[in-house]
Amino acid sequence: MVDQFDAEAAQKAGRLKQIRMVGKLLNQQNKRALPIVFGSAVGVIVVFVVIGLLTGLLALLIPLGVVFGVLTGMILFGRFATQAQYSMLEGQPGAAAAVMQNMRGDWTVTPAVAGNRTMDVVHRAVNRRGVILVGEGVPARVAGLLAAERKRTERVAHGVPIHEFQVGKGEGQLPVSKLQRKLMTLPQTLKPPAVSDLNYRLKALQPSMQMPKGPLPKGARMPKMPKQGR
Repeated sequence: MVDQFDAEAAQKAGRLKQIRMVGKLLNQQNKRALPIVFGSAVGVIVVFVVIGLLTGLLALLIPLGVVFGVLTGMILFGRFATQAQYSMLEGQPGAAAAVMQNMRGDWTVTPAVAGNRTMDVVHRAVNRRGVILVGEGVPARVAGLLAAERKRTERVAHGVPIHEFQVGKGEGQLPVSKLQRKLMTLPQTLKPPAVSDLNYRLKALQPSMQMPKGPLPKGARMPKMPKQGR
C-alpha cells in the first residue's frame, strides 16, 4: 500500500515537473500564451459567478465554473504547447519524421529512405492510407528525390495509394505544423492485413540515402517531437 502511494506521488511529481518545463518553453516561445491561458480560465469562472449571482444559483455554478475554467485553461495550454513544439522543429533536418513518429495510430515510419549529399531527404510512412513519402529540403531537389522514391516504391507496392508531400517554408511546401493534420485527412483504403503485407514488401527496398562526404557534424541527430498527452 505504501509502495503504491509512493509510486503515485512520484508519477504526479513527474507530471508537475513536465508541466513546468512545458510552461517555461511556452513562455520563451510566446510571452502572451500563459497570460491568455490564465486569463481565459479566470474569465470563465467569473462568468459563472456572475450568472450565479443573477439567478441565485451561486452554490451550484461556482463549482461548475471552476471545472469549466480549468478545462478551458488546459485546452489552451495544450494548443499553445503544441504550437511551441512545432516552432522548435521548424527548419530542423528530420522534423517531418519526428512529427510522423509521434502521430497516434498504427504508423510505420522509416526516416531518410532517400537523400543526397546536400542533406535533402525523403521519409516514408505506411498506414491504412497507403504509402506516404515526405520530402524535406530545397523544393527542386526534393521533387527529384520524391519521383525516384515513388518509382522504387511502386515496384513492390502494386496498386497501393502513394502520397507525396514536401515539408518546409518554400513555395509549394507544407509547413511542418500542418503535416499531421494533412496526413489524417487522407482516406483509409487499406485493411490491416494489407498494411502488414505492404510493410513486409517494403523492407526489401534498401535505403538510397547518399551520405555526405567527410565526418558528420558533431552531435548531429534526428530531432524528437515532445510527447503529447494521450
